[in-house]
Amino acid sequence: MEYDIKDKSLKTKGKQRIEWALQRMPVLATIREEVSTKKPLKNVRVAACLHVTTETAGLAITLKAAGAAVGICASNPLSTQDDVAASLTHDYDIPVFAIKGEDTKTYYKHILAVLGNKPDITLDDGADLVATIHKNPQQFTLPMGGTEETTTGVIRLKSLQKEGRLMYPIIAVNDAFTKHLFDNRYGTGQSTIDGIIRATNKLLAGSVCVVAGYGWCGKGVAMRARGLGANVIICEIDPLKALEAVMDGFRVMPMKDAASVGDVFVTVTGDIHVIRPEHFSVMKEGAVVCNSGHFNVELDLEGLEKIKESRKETKEGVTEYALKSKKGLKKVYVLAEGRLVNLACAEGHPAEVMDLSFANQFLSCQYIKEHAAGMENKVYKIPDEIDSNIAFLKLKTMGIKIDALTAEQKKYLSSWQAGT
Repeated sequence: MEYDIKDKSLKTKGKQRIEWALQRMPVLATIREEVSTKKPLKNVRVAACLHVTTETAGLAITLKAAGAAVGICASNPLSTQDDVAASLTHDYDIPVFAIKGEDTKTYYKHILAVLGNKPDITLDDGADLVATIHKNPQQFTLPMGGTEETTTGVIRLKSLQKEGRLMYPIIAVNDAFTKHLFDNRYGTGQSTIDGIIRATNKLLAGSVCVVAGYGWCGKGVAMRARGLGANVIICEIDPLKALEAVMDGFRVMPMKDAASVGDVFVTVTGDIHVIRPEHFSVMKEGAVVCNSGHFNVELDLEGLEKIKESRKETKEGVTEYALKSKKGLKKVYVLAEGRLVNLACAEGHPAEVMDLSFANQFLSCQYIKEHAAGMENKVYKIPDEIDSNIAFLKLKTMGIKIDALTAEQKKYLSSWQAGT
């Protein structure tokens, strides 16, 4: 495989940053030490469509240590760290096809490049690799299996399965508890707020922060925003999640009501057009709008274009839209072109978080290699033993020990006869 990156000269900086991240990913380091001699993925070709960051580098290096041939493309046009792409390609001999800011045509050209290696396993973050294969199946050799990192991707894959069109088995890494807990809640919570502050230098204390979606990601964003002193409003369509948000101490209301009172808006739903022209049109002067779900479709930017009077880039990652209001023109600011604000305006999740997510990815790849022959073409929940093992390894690297059941306790929990 060849490669397509921005600038080879960035590799020195990229390697320094990768090495810094690797120091804070002890679970992957433990796995890497074990597999480097056993080579459980020897001669397995892996195509990865992921955010090209220092943390992803840790996964790619571990896959290679296990014997896999890895090719990487970006899962988001704005999330690539060009120095990391340069270092992976030239220091670690892992070909990367990703350039920050690449257009849609280049984005899909890069996807085709990694698929050109006829992968045995695909690693996805949003299901674009799988979707590309399924749109033109005659052009590709079907992989033995794949993994999916995000809620958005799992939704797409389950849709394929429901239609009876999923052509190979996929493990939903996203559904692992260690992924939900660390990546979605703690990772998205911290990195989203980090992206907003880096892009705007806005004071969140005393502001009204509207979070659309109260899943694991929404809980994390709401928790961190409240921790910085923001007054948080939750918008939800699920009555159970809405009730949970109320019981957690947040105000809950429809977006049509929240739109006129919010100062900062964050979408984390995975759905389309969560914030639409009717919402933009009633927002306050200076409202900041961003997305931390997945694709930029959560914000109806085409609709916003139709009602704008003007648009300009005020600074990197910040687009100012002038809209008509009763007092003349008002300004609304969209961050990162509606793409993932935590990756486009900041550095994404901390390495400590992605340590667990990528440990799930790696062990799922190993599971696919060992069990693909007996797997059906459907979306699988990640095996519980993998999830539990990763949590155990994380605790071990933190120097934390836990209790174990005694023989008496095991017998009690497995019996129906014991009572009062």
